[in-house]
Amino acid sequence: MEMEQLKQAKHHFSKLGLMYFLGTLIITGIQLAGIILIQQLSPDILQDNNLYLISAMLPMYIISMPLMALLIRTVPASHIKKRRMSAGQWILAFMMCYAVMYLSNIIGNLITTLIGAAKGEPVTNAIVEVASGISPLVSMLMMVLLAPIAEELIFRKMLIDRVVRYGEGCAVLLSGVMFGLFHGNLNQFAYAFTLGVFFGFIYVKTGKIIYTIFMHMVVNFLGSVVSLLLLRFSGYEQMMNLMNTPEAIIPYVMDHLVQLSIFFLYLIAVLGVTIAGIVLLIVNAKKFTTYPGEIEIPGRSRFSVIFLNVGMILFCVYWIIQIILQLFQ
Repeated sequence: MEMEQLKQAKHHFSKLGLMYFLGTLIITGIQLAGIILIQQLSPDILQDNNLYLISAMLPMYIISMPLMALLIRTVPASHIKKRRMSAGQWILAFMMCYAVMYLSNIIGNLITTLIGAAKGEPVTNAIVEVASGISPLVSMLMMVLLAPIAEELIFRKMLIDRVVRYGEGCAVLLSGVMFGLFHGNLNQFAYAFTLGVFFGFIYVKTGKIIYTIFMHMVVNFLGSVVSLLLLRFSGYEQMMNLMNTPEAIIPYVMDHLVQLSIFFLYLIAVLGVTIAGIVLLIVNAKKFTTYPGEIEIPGRSRFSVIFLNVGMILFCVYWIIQIILQLFQ
């Protein structure tokens, strides 16, 4: 690759990173403005988890991210050939996706637990804590409908379309990195990164964003609606609070035997899907191949061209700072 082509590639990634950084500033600005306005008009709204999440997230999905998309569209894109994915292939891919998410979530929780032990107190995540206490309807709207559509369009289709000319592997990896960083906390970075890579691979191979949008929706539905509903329905948390009082826990379990049985059957099903997904990942490992693009960046220059430019540095540094701040809240 000639020096002039390297400069052009670096400029391309810089402009792309800059658009994502400016979009990030728009998201942050509109969220802050909305919260300040609510504090002035009706501060009690922020005491309700449902209203707080809606006021923080809804403007992002319906105002900020569409504006972010307009900025990203100023960067030239490439066309990805569309290929059909059968229902059976999608189901197998989902099982692998779920295994990837489950394992990386364990790793992410382990890392944050170790960091919490080192600093002497647990690492908290305010957004996750708020999200775990919201109603199923709000969770369906925000986590299952709006989030997958907006995030897949921004971090899969729009991002990969503008990077795939430099190779499928480059596009998939960058999609995972930027998607992981965008979550702004270490708790979610691990599984958001691996999911981003997996979804990115599906998109570059099919060219159809609907497959990853639907997969993202199902993952979020199981994690933020089904799991929480079953957790509340079963009374599992109350049972755990009684672990130190054996005389009370046995009657409690007998009174909630049906609910707890349903909850544990669900956990067994999740474990079964995860194990099946791991097996499928191992069996199909050789199929996870990516192809070079029309412009190939030499390996020795790849990191500096993609990440060591003004736009990408601004985006990455901003979100890394957010992650560090979250660790010490």
